[in-house]
Amino acid sequence: MKDIASWTEGDWIAAIAAVALFIVLAIGGLIATRKSEEFVGHPRGLFVLFYAEMWERFSYYGMRALLILYLTKFWLFSDSDSSLIYGAYTSLVYITPVLGGYLADRWLGQRKAVLFGGLVLALGHLFMAYEGLQNVTDPAVKQADPAINVFWFALALIIVGSGFLKANISVIVGQLYSMRDNRRDAAYTIFYMGVNTGAALGTILVGYLGETIGWSWGFGLAGIGMVLGLLIFVAGKPALRGNGEPPVPLAKKSETALYAVGAGSVAVIWFLIQYVDVIQSLLIVTGIAMLAYTLYEAFKLPKEPRERIFAILFLIALNPVFWGLFEQAGGSLSLYTDKFVDRGGVPTSLFQSINPIYIVLFGPVFAGLWQFLGKRGWEPSAPAKFGFALVQVGLGFLVFVWGAGTGDPAVMTSVVFVFLIYLLHTTGELCLSPVGLSAMTRLAPLHLGSFIMGAWFYMTAVGNFVAGKIGEATGGEGGEMSKDLTLQIYTKIGWVTIGIAVVVLLLSPIVKRWMHLDTLEDRDLEGEGEVGLEAQEAGMHPTLKSS
Repeated sequence: MKDIASWTEGDWIAAIAAVALFIVLAIGGLIATRKSEEFVGHPRGLFVLFYAEMWERFSYYGMRALLILYLTKFWLFSDSDSSLIYGAYTSLVYITPVLGGYLADRWLGQRKAVLFGGLVLALGHLFMAYEGLQNVTDPAVKQADPAINVFWFALALIIVGSGFLKANISVIVGQLYSMRDNRRDAAYTIFYMGVNTGAALGTILVGYLGETIGWSWGFGLAGIGMVLGLLIFVAGKPALRGNGEPPVPLAKKSETALYAVGAGSVAVIWFLIQYVDVIQSLLIVTGIAMLAYTLYEAFKLPKEPRERIFAILFLIALNPVFWGLFEQAGGSLSLYTDKFVDRGGVPTSLFQSINPIYIVLFGPVFAGLWQFLGKRGWEPSAPAKFGFALVQVGLGFLVFVWGAGTGDPAVMTSVVFVFLIYLLHTTGELCLSPVGLSAMTRLAPLHLGSFIMGAWFYMTAVGNFVAGKIGEATGGEGGEMSKDLTLQIYTKIGWVTIGIAVVVLLLSPIVKRWMHLDTLEDRDLEGEGEVGLEAQEAGMHPTLKSS
């Protein structure tokens, strides 16, 4: 064991995170031992879901923080190829909830879907702990190791498991409360705090073990975290008060068939994750089909709801732009941090905890800001907020490039500018992610509500794939990241994004008119499309109608 006197900054951060995790778990123990059906004015079921999702995010984000480093340093993929694989993986994570949410809504019910998804996720994370050949320096030999198929299989399990779990667990949160219960917003706020707590602690602890002790240790901890989340969910079933059950009782044969569909999809994903070009083609073809269907439905509607569809399409089209840049965090930005940032002894993966920490700190601030401006009639429209989001994400890259100063790889970039780029990207996220979800649920016609929410997440998936393509470009022709080329690309995408933002801000009054907010029919719940509202992105909890 390392002497405390020789601890680095990374050691201290991991120790603080471990203490924080212990405190969070101790609070959970106090809640679990209470005989009351409520805690701090909320049903105990909320805290069952809080801790189950916290552990799931702990494992998911911990694994994700290590992924691109694992691809480059263990499996010896080039920086370019690693970025593409990372982008393909994260894009598929956002596509599978469409399947998981659909099966749960129609037949399986949210609780069983979460249970199945959690089991598949736990297997995936544990399989990630299996390593192949050690001490091999030839990429061709390394990637010919049969153990790499276990790695692809693990990724496929995680992708499918996420599809069943994240599409449904947040729905159960909403089911614990009546439609007009004024505690709903607070409940989702508590829930998303748990999500981001898990994301921050998982990134730090899993990343620390993976980078300092061994990859299998990090991935193993992620697997243990997922198992704990699953056990909490199973043990907490009585606290859910019968919520999340199938819409109609399922025959055992039918239920087994649904699980077989889920298992079969693992094989499909196992194939896709290895062939990125196929994913790209599917995204293009499916995207065109979704656009065509949306326009077909739009032109069947009267003027006002048709124009609302146009506003939805405008906002959705900006999704890949934002997420394609934002998701450099786990790809090219992580590689840049590893190679060209003066980290002061802090493992590279730990820097990905900055975003969820910022979310916890600034999420309530932005919620209060919109409320403050709204009461005075100063709140920007949804399209204007999207424009501001793009300004901030573009500015984040330009500030980072300015801080780097030179393309000389011998001159290390100050860690301050890593914190600054994450800050600007997080504040941009807070202007776009919760706002976009609210806009989708408010503007979509009732008969297209689920489809529109699916389209939103689909375009988020496209954005993640775009992120992989941008990351690939930073590797240049040789496939290995260079500081100078990366800064050139960051400069270009920064200015292009700000240019797009200016256009969005200029068009925002027109798009606002298309929204016809003054004639929107009041609904009991604006966030009726809660499927998939996992709060890994900032503030992703639905809004209640104003009374």
